[in-house]
Amino acid sequence: MPEPGYRPPGFSVKVIVVSGGVISGLGKGITTSSLGRLLKARRIPVTIVKIDPYLNVDAGTMNPYQHGEVFVLKDGTEADLDLGNYERFLGQELDGAHNLTTGKIYRTVIERERRGEYLGNTVQIIPHVTGEIKRCIRDVAKATGAEVVLVEVGGTVGDIESMPFLEALRELSYELGEGRMAFVHTTLVPFVGAVGEAKTKPTQHSVRELRAIGIRPNLIVARGAAPLAPDIKTKISLFCDVPPEAVISVPDQSSIYEVPLVLEAQGVGGFLSRLLGLPAGEPDYAEWREFLATYRADRATVEVAIVGKYTELHDAYLSHIEAFHHVQGRLGATVHLSWIDAEDLPRDPAALARVRRAGALLVPGGFGARGAEGKLLAIELARSQGIPFLGVCYGFQMAAVEFARHELGLVAANTTEIDPHGADPVVCLLEAQQGLHEMGGTMRLGAQPVLLTAGSRAAQAYGRTEIEERHRHRYEINPAYVDRLRAGGLVATGRAPDGRIEVLELADHPFFVGVQYHPEFRSRPEAPHPLYLALVRAALARKEVPPPAAAAPARA
Repeated sequence: MPEPGYRPPGFSVKVIVVSGGVISGLGKGITTSSLGRLLKARRIPVTIVKIDPYLNVDAGTMNPYQHGEVFVLKDGTEADLDLGNYERFLGQELDGAHNLTTGKIYRTVIERERRGEYLGNTVQIIPHVTGEIKRCIRDVAKATGAEVVLVEVGGTVGDIESMPFLEALRELSYELGEGRMAFVHTTLVPFVGAVGEAKTKPTQHSVRELRAIGIRPNLIVARGAAPLAPDIKTKISLFCDVPPEAVISVPDQSSIYEVPLVLEAQGVGGFLSRLLGLPAGEPDYAEWREFLATYRADRATVEVAIVGKYTELHDAYLSHIEAFHHVQGRLGATVHLSWIDAEDLPRDPAALARVRRAGALLVPGGFGARGAEGKLLAIELARSQGIPFLGVCYGFQMAAVEFARHELGLVAANTTEIDPHGADPVVCLLEAQQGLHEMGGTMRLGAQPVLLTAGSRAAQAYGRTEIEERHRHRYEINPAYVDRLRAGGLVATGRAPDGRIEVLELADHPFFVGVQYHPEFRSRPEAPHPLYLALVRAALARKEVPPPAAAAPARA
């Protein structure tokens, strides 16, 4: 075991670990992101690593109902949705090195063992697995040049699968020595009873579990519906052996973007600066406060219908939700999201009426046949009634299918994902996907260049003709149908350098744009994505003009 204070050559970074206790879903990711924003406001170079203790190598094969959205990083890594929060709060683009999973760590250790790199030693959790975890954290610090690395540990303290990671972080704390590592523990303080009495026992037990494995928290972030009373904070301080100023109350907020300021108001930035010997300069939140002030302005309201197949779990579309929040923070117009299950549309006229009443329509990505006919109905309604429309990935592909069926008369038009042997495969499998059998990490993934047609709606929205966007798909618009689509009025206005179709739009429509890529992944609070801005602006403009006479599509 290295002596206390030992640091590998060139490793002088400070580390802040964020863990959670009692239950999952407390907002560790938002806490971690907000701490990153506090450091960024002080002009301290910072980056974040997310630890996901599941055996999957990445999040790519996981059902959204189990784990929410799959967030795609610039290098094509399919990651946990918290990586999206990190990018949005820090304004940084991260890569796969920033997301550690048990599967990724174990695979690397086993591959090294197979190559004989352990020189015949028995390979064990300690020191080999924990050593690999520490190496990954150090490598991220070196690659990014960060002075502080935030590490979020997924799950809750006491989970069996988290133990190797917590042990690695305990070892790292021992190696770095005093004043170089801080532990932040996020925990639940429930309010029980008719008078809403706050209970501290869950926090006490959670901290005791953490201390039992050799980690003493320096800061406790207490989550609950309401602010903690001073006597409750004092009680937590006493029983959990932290100073009173280290007990931070973070009640539920109307916007996640309020949390950095909530932490700042309670002195968290100064506390961590003193604890870790960081620069104590005055933080700059000017742009952040401006965004929040506009977000709260409520100058107008627009309703955007989201028609998808996972609408019961809004986290499945988290980046879309945040992209609309960013638009609200730019325009000061409240964006109300109306969630509509695509499966309901073919059988429920009321659901279709909700699409008709909406100011705009978003059809996001997805896979498979379930809900596809409902998406087609919604897209046809948006196209025929002049409702501003944005189709993303699968929504883009469905827009081509809908147009081919109802404007070109190709009644059998479909995607081969649904009908492999159909007469008119308007959407087909990418050539590079032919013959692939492994599911994980094999799609067309990550940042890819896109060339836009000058003067198109997409180019006008972006303000340029060369862009880069993130992708996650196996299917594409069939090149054999592009000329027929164009002749009918659905024009390809964006292509990859190799010619594949990336953007389709209707010229004679208020706003009808489909994109093969995922623009939601690159929207930021201070830089909302141009396509979401354009969609909401089109919806606001439409409110000022009487819509066409309402009529359900003939096939509804």
